[in-house]
Amino acid sequence: MGKNKKFNCADCGTKNCYRRNSKFSEQCPTIALSKEELSQLMDVYESDEQLNKLMHTAAQIEGKYYGQQTRVEEIMSFASTLGVEKIGVAACVGLHHEASIFTRIVREKGFDIVCIICKIGSVDKCELGIGEEYKIQQGQFEASCNPILQAQVLNREQTSLNVVIGLCVGHDSIFYKHSEAPATTLLTKDRVLGHNPAAALYTYHSYYNKITGG
Repeated sequence: MGKNKKFNCADCGTKNCYRRNSKFSEQCPTIALSKEELSQLMDVYESDEQLNKLMHTAAQIEGKYYGQQTRVEEIMSFASTLGVEKIGVAACVGLHHEASIFTRIVREKGFDIVCIICKIGSVDKCELGIGEEYKIQQGQFEASCNPILQAQVLNREQTSLNVVIGLCVGHDSIFYKHSEAPATTLLTKDRVLGHNPAAALYTYHSYYNKITGG
């Protein structure tokens, strides 16, 4: 890597930060950290009780169930280990079926669960200043997604862990920002690839290579 090139983990060929069995790039942020900076960072993890619990629980779930549990199972194991009793779901209306199945599974495991879909509040997109041309079906009522209200309802329900199922790009960002409970993602919406956005990466050297002109 050239001296003047800004470091980017995506371009790293060693990933020495993971096992420390290789060599760090000269530009790696890991070796740029001073002892004081690292100590301050570790203090954040230790001093924030909720953050500390999330970190430890996440590590427990990864270590105990790595490659053994589905994402659905991992979420329930994570919630159970945290002592969560009520789970919130912020779902896209287009994935209502998937959200219903997840809700049923979680209920069967003994959790209380509240599912809120994205169209709650039912306000036409034009009322938010969004142009008619940006509607999927123009010339008729089309409710805007309402991630803030989804978060507010789940906040009022005092959920301890929220799960995102298929919120639109950007709407998920808004939900995470306004959710008082920690939030994790079960499904990421991708209508072209059957809600499997990673397929675009796996086909980079075949299908995507052709359309990007690579």
